[in-house]
Amino acid sequence: MKSPLVLELKGNSLDDGPGIRTAVFFKGCPLSCVWCHNPESKHTEAELSVSLSDCIGCGTCKKVCPQKAADLAQQGIVDRAKCVRCFLCTESCPPKALQRVGREMSIEDIVKKCAADKPFYEVSGGGVTLSGGEPTMFTDWVGELALRLTEEGMRVHLETCGMFDYEKVRGKLLPYVSSIYMDVKIADREAHRKYCGVYNDVILENLRRLFADSGEMGFSLLPRTPLIPEITDTDENLTAIMRLYKEIGITRTELLPYNPTWYGKTEKLGVSVPAELEGVRHWQSSEKLEHCKDIFRSEGIDC
Repeated sequence: MKSPLVLELKGNSLDDGPGIRTAVFFKGCPLSCVWCHNPESKHTEAELSVSLSDCIGCGTCKKVCPQKAADLAQQGIVDRAKCVRCFLCTESCPPKALQRVGREMSIEDIVKKCAADKPFYEVSGGGVTLSGGEPTMFTDWVGELALRLTEEGMRVHLETCGMFDYEKVRGKLLPYVSSIYMDVKIADREAHRKYCGVYNDVILENLRRLFADSGEMGFSLLPRTPLIPEITDTDENLTAIMRLYKEIGITRTELLPYNPTWYGKTEKLGVSVPAELEGVRHWQSSEKLEHCKDIFRSEGIDC
């Protein structure tokens, strides 16, 4: 049973499902969205994050690096072509300017840490959120985690991109899930491949199947669309998504305003920003957000 690396256990979360939650972020995603807000979650393996603003120039990294990949004199401190990700530099960096992204955690350790927050879940209707990355990349392991959380009296919420083997997820994960947020980013098949790396056939079929199963299996489903300037927030794309919802019978959705804070994360990972988004470092206006909402509201879809 393949186990994922964990990026973070984020307690006291109010944005990752109903109530107060602990969000478990896993590393690895089958999509490769050009605007990914969690670029550190794209790949399954551990990575090195370098924060130049936190570096105090002590030179400790250069002393401990066996590959001679770290040097304050070079741009970015670390020569990533030489780095073998032994992470010795992260263990000895005094200001934590160098950090390992992704660590192993056992199911029991996660359950124990989440259980410490049960009083908050109980008073707020919250619980534990499985997020990422994409949790369903590790359906066997995450399904076992969801089972253990459920046995301990904690409600489980799933955040997913929708790209997964439906029958496997239905059998091993959905029985222990009380609510789901699913991203529906782009309606057009070719545009989805261009901006997200894969066609959306499986995603849209899984949306239909989740909606059909939600009543019988007892979980709530909320499709969500991140608003990316000139990519997902166009009238054409949002109207196509709205029509899809009308066809399926979905009556409620959520729009996520563009958040430019992901740029800093890509820089720490040594990743280049896609050319089409290089100049889009501003927050979305309230006027644009209301316009996008009105596309759904005009057809009776709660947004």
